[in-house]
Amino acid sequence: MENEINPIKAIEYIQIESKNYAQAVAEANYLERYLKTKKAELMGEEVGSLGAKEQFAYAHRDYVSLLEALRTAENTKEHLRYMLDAAKLKIEVFKVLEYNKRVEIKNGL
Repeated sequence: MENEINPIKAIEYIQIESKNYAQAVAEANYLERYLKTKKAELMGEEVGSLGAKEQFAYAHRDYVSLLEALRTAENTKEHLRYMLDAAKLKIEVFKVLEYNKRVEIKNGL
């Protein structure tokens, strides 16, 4: 049956993709922290008031590029998280279906 849930495949998916998820989380966390470093570096390049330095840093193409990378990393992280959750749900559905089969057999249905 094509729509049959295969818990083994779901478990294998979790085993494989959990490494990718961990990498995506690490990348997003790194980029979040690196944004602060980049902002400090860029503010150090600008002279003037604190506001002018911040404006320069936030508008700088390097900072914007890091923000875009963070967006991509967050997207990947969230996608993988939902896919892993879906695989876990497939396992739970399989367990319920198997339990229901046993109850039907027990009750002679």
